[in-house]
Amino acid sequence: MLSYEDSLKILKETKALISGHFILSSGLHSSEYIQCAKLLSYPLKAEVICSSLCDKIKNTLSDIDLILSPAIGGIVVGYEIGRQLTKETIFAERENGNLTLRRNFEILSKKNVLIVEDVITTGKSALECYKLIEDSKANVLGYACIINRSTNKSLKDKPIISQLELNIKTFDKNNIPKNLKEIKAIKPGSRNLNK
Repeated sequence: MLSYEDSLKILKETKALISGHFILSSGLHSSEYIQCAKLLSYPLKAEVICSSLCDKIKNTLSDIDLILSPAIGGIVVGYEIGRQLTKETIFAERENGNLTLRRNFEILSKKNVLIVEDVITTGKSALECYKLIEDSKANVLGYACIINRSTNKSLKDKPIISQLELNIKTFDKNNIPKNLKEIKAIKPGSRNLNK
């Protein structure tokens, strides 16, 4: 398994950890942003990170039947985790603002499903995946992600397994520090909310 320091080094080398003034998908502001797409643009480095995450998953969970990822950010991570664990992997995508299964993907009842994300911050997409699994009468085993930015170790009493936990400060739009206000804000997130 990769150490915290080695994992962080890879994020910085691939410029997946960037600094500036960012408006996150949640609407919160931050001086740092994790752009896992940058990590994933280096397949061999992503493979190393995902291999270490797979070791953590295997040490925590068993009997995984299916991996479900939210589009867009989770697709490549979900695929790589599924490839390494040799598990079927599907993804949910947004339709009319809600995550749904398309492309004839299905979750069979009673199957054990692992939700895989690139980054968990608020857990919104992961919880939407949880609902899809619940509606299919299947079992949520837990969540896996490259980076857990939330302060949670679990969501809905299911474990969050992450390669890295990063505590990056966030600020409400009415409580942004002066030095951050002086930097032009950008919205790098896939949901790009207007908040």
